[in-house]
Amino acid sequence: MVRLNKYLAMCELGSRRSVEKYIESGRVSVNGKIADDLSTQVDIDKDTVCLDGKKLTPEQDKYYLIMNKPPKYIVSKDEQFGRKTVFELIPDLAEKVFAVGRLDYHSEGLLILTNDGELANKLMHPTHKIPKVYKVVVADNLNSEQIDKLRKGIVLDGKKTLPAQVHYKESKPGSMRLRMVIYEGKNRQIRRMIEAVGSKVLELKRLQIGPVKLGKLPRGMWRPMTPREIGELKKRINR
Repeated sequence: MVRLNKYLAMCELGSRRSVEKYIESGRVSVNGKIADDLSTQVDIDKDTVCLDGKKLTPEQDKYYLIMNKPPKYIVSKDEQFGRKTVFELIPDLAEKVFAVGRLDYHSEGLLILTNDGELANKLMHPTHKIPKVYKVVVADNLNSEQIDKLRKGIVLDGKKTLPAQVHYKESKPGSMRLRMVIYEGKNRQIRRMIEAVGSKVLELKRLQIGPVKLGKLPRGMWRPMTPREIGELKKRINR
């Protein structure tokens, strides 16, 4: 149980002292009844508190994590086939966060985990066109025509992907390394784009999402995002 003024402060309406004006003026209700007594106690888990009829919910602690996802881990909390999940790598926080976007079973690299639903929705929505940077090793040395098709967009599920940036990095016998930048997150998008031009992906690693970079974080490890990273990411998605 907490005092009503603390509950309102937890909802980011102001300091405990400043929110008392809402209580004293009769604008706050608890379980449908006006609560104008400053000594009113609230059960956070059970009681419904409203200001001017609008339900209030305390602001949760926000978590923002970066992980270097290893291959052969799935990005899901529900696994029916005995495969390892990325949430096994963060046992103390597994129930508090969810993964933003996809990285398939065989892919690796940058994964953002958070409980900030608004940020996650904006990051994943294609209208915000958040760039996602990948290292891609393909099975063949693609020619200029194939690379041009990738740059212009590939039809997947009846809809053309947004234009991608595709940069040649290195060739070896039987393989080529590319740096690709895409602006949406369709299921297995890069693998399917490469297959559509007649090749296949041998290695896929995400290096960057918007302004957030994987850097030298070891495979399978995670860390909290820095305040600067969080600020830059929010600034990017709120343009």
